[in-house]
Amino acid sequence: MTVTSPETMPAGRPLSAKLGRDDMVMRSFIVIIALYLVVTLAFPLYAMLSKAFSTFSFDLSQIEIQVSNEDGKFSGDILSAAVLNAKLGTIKPDELATSSDGRLSLIPLFPDFNFRSSVLYKVRGTSDEAVYLIGSERKTGTNWNEVDSNTFRKVVLRPVQSTGISNFVTYFSTPSLFRSIQNSLIISIVSTIITVTLAFAFSYSLNRSCMRFKGVFRLIAMAPILVPSLLPGIALIYLFGNQGMLKSVMMGESIYGPYGILLGSVFFTFPHAMIIISTALAISDARLYEAAISLRASAWKTFWTVTIPGARYGLISASFVVFNLVITDFGLPKVIGGQYNMLAVDIYKQVIGQQNFEMGAVVSVVLLMPAFVAFFIDRQVQKKQVALLSSRSVVYAPKPNRRFDRLCLIYCALVAVFILGILGVCQYAALIKFWPYDLSLSLKNYNFDLTDGGGWGAYTNSIQLAAFTAIFGTIVVFTGAYMVDKTRGFAFGRGLFQFLAMLPMAVPGMVLGLAYIFFFNDPDNPLNGIYGTMAILVIVTVTHFYTVSHLTAVTALKQMDGEFESVSASLKQPFYKLFARVTVPVCLPSILDIAIYLFVNAMTTVSAVVFLYSTDTALASVAVLNMDDAGDIAPAAAMGMMIFYTNAVARILHLIASKGILKRTQAWRAR
Repeated sequence: MTVTSPETMPAGRPLSAKLGRDDMVMRSFIVIIALYLVVTLAFPLYAMLSKAFSTFSFDLSQIEIQVSNEDGKFSGDILSAAVLNAKLGTIKPDELATSSDGRLSLIPLFPDFNFRSSVLYKVRGTSDEAVYLIGSERKTGTNWNEVDSNTFRKVVLRPVQSTGISNFVTYFSTPSLFRSIQNSLIISIVSTIITVTLAFAFSYSLNRSCMRFKGVFRLIAMAPILVPSLLPGIALIYLFGNQGMLKSVMMGESIYGPYGILLGSVFFTFPHAMIIISTALAISDARLYEAAISLRASAWKTFWTVTIPGARYGLISASFVVFNLVITDFGLPKVIGGQYNMLAVDIYKQVIGQQNFEMGAVVSVVLLMPAFVAFFIDRQVQKKQVALLSSRSVVYAPKPNRRFDRLCLIYCALVAVFILGILGVCQYAALIKFWPYDLSLSLKNYNFDLTDGGGWGAYTNSIQLAAFTAIFGTIVVFTGAYMVDKTRGFAFGRGLFQFLAMLPMAVPGMVLGLAYIFFFNDPDNPLNGIYGTMAILVIVTVTHFYTVSHLTAVTALKQMDGEFESVSASLKQPFYKLFARVTVPVCLPSILDIAIYLFVNAMTTVSAVVFLYSTDTALASVAVLNMDDAGDIAPAAAMGMMIFYTNAVARILHLIASKGILKRTQAWRAR
C-alpha cells in the first residue's frame, strides 16, 4: 500500500471539504427560512422607511389651462396654473402639501367659475410625467383634454412624490406630536423603575425566603401574561374612573392619563420582569454568602455586595424588556390614556384617524429608535455576562427566618391581591347589567353579536389564529434554529440568519403592522393576495414573536452533544432521521414551550394586527378595542376575560399534555 506524503502532494490544489447531500439540504433550509424573514420583515420595514422619507405635494407648474370665450372658441392665452395662482394667491403654500392620496381642484384658480356656464376648458400637462384626473380617469402627458364647465369641476391634480426629510421636520415642529416622545419616555422610564423594583422584591421573596404558598404566588404573578394589555385599563376605569368604585382615592386627580398608564403598565409587565429576575436570583452560589458570614458582613452589606452584583445582568435585562414593552404598547394608553399622547397611539391616530400614512410612518421610525437602542444595549450587556455557577458551586438554600418570611408573605400577598383585584374587577364588570345603575348579575354582556367588534366570530377567529400561529410558527422557528445550529460551515449564511432572527424583538408591533400595509397592500406586490386574509395575520404574528421562540429553540439545541451528529454521519444516516428520532424527542419540552408561547401571544396581541384585520378576520383582542371605542366597556371586559380563560385553559392543557408526552420521551433524564 502506497501512502502519499504531504511533500509529494500536487501543488496548487488546496484541500476543501466536499459538501454532502445533507449539508446542501440544510443550507437550503437556512436560505428558505431566511428568505421568509426577509420577505416578512426586511422588505416591509424598507417599504415603511421609504414611505417616511416620501414627501407629496401639488406641483401647479405641471398643469396648463386654456379657457374659451362664451362662444366656445379658444382664442385666449395658455395659462400656467402656477403663474395663475401666483397672481391670485387663492391656493396657499401650506395647502400644496398633502399625502399620497391627495386631490387638488383647479376651480379656486377661477374666482368667477360657474359650472352652468357655456365656457369650455382645455387642460394638459407640461411634461410626460404630469398626472391629473378627470373624474376617475387618469390623464398623463402634454395632449390637450377639452371639457365643459360642469366636467371641469372633476379635474383634480395628483400629488408629486419627492424624497427628503420634510415629514420629519413637520413632525418635530408640531408641538402635540413632538410631546408624545417626551410622554412615552417618561412613562417608560418611571414604569421600568417601579416594575423592576416590585418584581425584584417579589422574586427575592420567592427565592430567598422559606415562606409558604410560593407556587401559588408564582402562578398568580404569571396571570397578566394571559390577558391583552387593554384589560388592566378597563379595570382601572371601573375602579378609579369618573364612576369608579374607588374614585375618591384619586383625590381629584384623573385616572385617564399618566396615572392610569403607569398602573396598567406595572400590571402587564410585572410577570416579564419577575421571570428574568427570578432566574438570575435562582443561580446564586451559596459559597459567596458563607464567605460573607465568615467575614461578619451585615445582611445589608451582603445584599449590596453579593446579591445585587450577582443579579445585575438579570436586572438590566428586565429593565430593557419592561422599557420596550411599555414604550411600544398601544392597547393600554389607547383605553385609558385620555389626552396624554403616546407614540404608539399617535401612529394609530395618524393612520386610522387622519389617513396620513406618511406621518404614521414617521412616527413609526421615531418609535423604532428607542426600542432598537434598548434592544441593542441589552444584547451587548448579555454578551458580557459570565457564568455565575461553576461545577464547584453550591446552590443557595434559604434558611427559615420567621420575621423575614412573614414580611415576604405579606408583600407577595399584596402583589397577588393587586393582580387578582384587576382580574376580579374585569370579571365583575362583565357580569353587571348596567354599571353603576343596575348592579344585578347577567350574562348579557357576553352576547357579543349585539355589539360592534365582530361578535363571537372574532373570538373564534382568534382561536384559529392562535392555533395556526402555534403550529406553523413552531415548525418554522424550530426548523430554522436546528439548521442554523447544526449546519457545518456556511458562516456568512448562518450569521445573516441569526441577525434576521434577532431583529423582530427590536421592532414594535405597531411599526410592523404599518409596514405590512405599505408592503403587502401594494397592487404591484405578487403577495398582495394575502392582504386582508387570515394568512397575513398568522405571518405577522409569527414574525413579531419570532426572536424569543428562536432563542428558546437554540438554547435547547445547544444542550445536545455534537457527538449525535458525528455518530449519525458515521452510520451514514440522513440528518432528517436524526432530527425526527433524536432531536425532536429530546427537545420536546422546549418545542411545547414555543407552541404555548406563540398561542398565548397570538390571543392577546393587538398592536401587530390592528391595521391588518378585515371584516372576515376580526379578532377578539381587536374587538376589545373596538367595543371600548364604541362605549361598550362591559362587553369589552367580557371579551377580555374570554381571552384570559382561553389562555388559562390552553396553559392547563399544555401542562397536562407535557406530563403525558414528556413521561414517555424524557425518561432518559431520570437515569
